[in-house]
Amino acid sequence: MNAVFTVIMLVSSAVMLIICPSEFLPSLTDGARQAAETALTLFFIYAIWMGLSAVAEDSRLSERISGLIRTPIKKIFRTDDEQASTYIAMNVSCNLLGLGGAATPYAVRAIERLEKSDNDFAQNALFIVNATSIQLIPATVIALRASLGSAAAYDITLPSLIATIISTGTAYFAYVAITALSRRKKCNT
Repeated sequence: MNAVFTVIMLVSSAVMLIICPSEFLPSLTDGARQAAETALTLFFIYAIWMGLSAVAEDSRLSERISGLIRTPIKKIFRTDDEQASTYIAMNVSCNLLGLGGAATPYAVRAIERLEKSDNDFAQNALFIVNATSIQLIPATVIALRASLGSAAAYDITLPSLIATIISTGTAYFAYVAITALSRRKKCNT
């Protein structure tokens, strides 16, 4: 992928130098400034949410919240591991709030627990749910839109919710169907 981006950068730079050489350096510096501002904005968004996640975890609030969705989590992910279920619940909670970066550490911890119990179904299902993640509130996108001056930063909420419900449902049920078909093939042979 780095090679592709390098080629794109070199070709774009060559075209810019031919078409409008006086705008080449200002375009580079403006692009770098915008990239730094966006990265800094994302850093602060994640720092705030990770801090709140740590406080919730230390106060055992996360365990209480995850307890509310732990039963459906156990059924969806087909696991009896309490700790893995808690981590999955926290991961799903963060993803529901559109905080993919804050959700990642919980997914890593859950996968570590699921590997110990050799639960491939739960690991794959978590990967699928994580990749598609239903978002009730796409907080990161809203914050980025607001930081870039969007007049209606929250307009993304309903389309995002609809798209993520469809993508997560489709991916999960396709995985369940494929898993069931592969089990039937193994039983028939």
